[in-house]
Amino acid sequence: MPGDLEPLPAPISAAAPSAGPAVLAAELLGRVRAELPVIEELGEREQILVSAWLTGLRSARTRRAYAGDVAAWLGWLAERDTGALAAGRVHVDLWAATQLDAGAAASNVRRRLSVLSSFYRYCAAHDLIGWVPTQGVARPAVDPDYTATVGLDRDQACALVAAADADTGAQALRTAAVVRLLLHNALRVDEACAADVADLGEDAGHRVLRVVRKGARKAKIPLTPATVAALEAYLAARAQRAGVGEWRQMSGPLLATAAGGRLRQGHLWELVRRLARTAGIGAWEQLSPHSLRHSAITFALA
Repeated sequence: MPGDLEPLPAPISAAAPSAGPAVLAAELLGRVRAELPVIEELGEREQILVSAWLTGLRSARTRRAYAGDVAAWLGWLAERDTGALAAGRVHVDLWAATQLDAGAAASNVRRRLSVLSSFYRYCAAHDLIGWVPTQGVARPAVDPDYTATVGLDRDQACALVAAADADTGAQALRTAAVVRLLLHNALRVDEACAADVADLGEDAGHRVLRVVRKGARKAKIPLTPATVAALEAYLAARAQRAGVGEWRQMSGPLLATAAGGRLRQGHLWELVRRLARTAGIGAWEQLSPHSLRHSAITFALA
């Protein structure tokens, strides 16, 4: 019977084929903008191009670092009325020289040139350019035995922990946990910020934190007893405020803001310098979360 037949699909309009790329571009931009808002500073055409390139990178750490570097490069080009695909080697040479003249570390300029090489190789592979403008550009020499990171001695490290333990305010327990994760367990700042409550666990009788390291490698970091105690005190207080019976029932970021959001790396930079200043460390303005990791590794090797 005619009434029993399934209705036919609506006819496809002549404009439908063009809707596919538009939908794909919107999905691509939505995904990358949510993860890497820095690209929103770019024009829409360049946002699409950069988003397509970044989506092919498997490591979140790499995507974050590359996005910032390529956005800075494209912003520099825009100031000179040059589009991303119109840049030549002279632009790259001038850009690198300008950074070095301004005091940028040779290692940072090398890294940024590598980022540009990756971006333009992607463009060349998709026939968007006929040349790779970074081809032949000399990389600044880097001394493998030198690091610009300012570290702590043991007395300064103890003073920093004491300052964290004496900290006041609603997030004092979080402060004590953060400092121990960075200084006692040598976590990278992005590993600490990316960790979730569910990443805490046990392995071979040790309390561990599961993290994703460089190259998207998964690792279990054994936690010191002091770190475990600080984390559990912080999480127990957080669970109580949230009306949860036990902190293991919570989900979300391991280190959270007062509103429950994920801490940004900038939060930890500010925290380390504030505590270092309180602790009377003379070089407090030069310290970073990486200084604590650097110090932890130095202490372990001593």
